[in-house]
Amino acid sequence: MNFDLSEEQLMLQDSVSRLLADRCSFEQREAHLAEATGYSASLWSQYAELGLLGLPFAEADGGFGAGPVDTLIVMQALGRVLAPEPFLATVVLAGGVLRDAASAAQRAAHIPSIVAGELIMALAHSETPARFDLARVETTARRDGTGWIVNGAKRFVLAGDHADQLIVSARTQGEADDRDGISLFLVDARCRGVSRRGYRMQDHSRAADITFDAVHLPADALIGQAGAALPVIERVVDGAVAALCAEALGAMERVHEITLEYLKMRKQFGVAIGSFQALQHRAVDMLVAIEQARSMALYATMMCDESDAAERSRAISAAKVQIGKSARLVGQEAIQLHGGIGMTEECQAGHYFRRLTVIETLFGDTQHHLRCLARAGGLIDA
Repeated sequence: MNFDLSEEQLMLQDSVSRLLADRCSFEQREAHLAEATGYSASLWSQYAELGLLGLPFAEADGGFGAGPVDTLIVMQALGRVLAPEPFLATVVLAGGVLRDAASAAQRAAHIPSIVAGELIMALAHSETPARFDLARVETTARRDGTGWIVNGAKRFVLAGDHADQLIVSARTQGEADDRDGISLFLVDARCRGVSRRGYRMQDHSRAADITFDAVHLPADALIGQAGAALPVIERVVDGAVAALCAEALGAMERVHEITLEYLKMRKQFGVAIGSFQALQHRAVDMLVAIEQARSMALYATMMCDESDAAERSRAISAAKVQIGKSARLVGQEAIQLHGGIGMTEECQAGHYFRRLTVIETLFGDTQHHLRCLARAGGLIDA
């Protein structure tokens, strides 16, 4: 199997890397995080100019019709610099729902604005009682004439504090943990009855808890078929996990480089500590973990478009397990090899470890996906 990138993909990789090297250094990122939205609006516009925001969308919808490998390239580059822009929330999550389930009119109304960098969207699905169970939805939507009334609360909505539009999951029938009966709705974030509490997560990225109090929606706010949204949500979240695996890979690569640079520079007993064999072994352990993560990130990318939901889920869970294990080992070793300075805000290693810790938790932590994989009989059938 050929894992080499095409000429176009190599050009994309080079363009993204050069842009981020120029505009998202460690110091510049700190300034971006201090902005009201938690990211740089001007850099987001440059993502649009470069075509990054239109990669996964069909050409007929104003996008570029690219595939999962192109998303991997972008997410890996974003992970290397800890870019805080809401690419995952807007393009991968909300954009994935629009691409897979929205009507032609809904796609025409929103996708061109996403591609142009003019619209920030967020997927509001997670709820506190659900933990990582995508089928557990207690937010409700009931019919009101030709429209809908939504009541409930969502938690940990990525980019939810500054999103212009929300895609909200709500139960239109059945019990809280039924697989059937979940629907998706387009909701203007400024709509009456919508209240948001934004906050920074552990890695300083932005999220929000959002409450819906008798929010009135028109009939055309419904995305796809009423009560049949769970397969769409599962497919989109699987794609998001694959994208996170790529981001984690980029972050691990960079923190490994930073650690090697420190080992060559830091001196003890008159010599660079990188000359100590015990520390060399630990640096090699980091490299082995990164290469294991690379293999599984590529596997997740290959499988995120798999039509068989069970096979796709097994592959994504297996990738998330390996990414979680590798991220923990690489992050912890980076901190320990830096010593006390690794715990300071001035040291980049700690920032990468925080992001890797958040990635390990998003959409199911390592133990959750290990249980999912065990219930499915493992990655490879006996």
